[in-house]
Amino acid sequence: MSVILYTKPNCVQCSATERALKQKNIPFVAVDLTQDTQALAQIVSMGYRQVPVVVHGDQHWSGFCPDKIRQITL
Repeated sequence: MSVILYTKPNCVQCSATERALKQKNIPFVAVDLTQDTQALAQIVSMGYRQVPVVVHGDQHWSGFCPDKIRQITL
């Protein structure tokens, strides 16, 4: 299962999440919501109003959550 990181520029929590994923050697695809309106609509339809949003299979969350990142198994 892949990890998708929905982000935006100049977002401190987004940068921290990206760093944590890289430190754990977890491959991910970053999607800039300021550039992808379709992805933004999808995230909003999931009930999210802030970034980052991390999606891994059936799991998803918003914000910098190191405990959840540690639980990711590929």
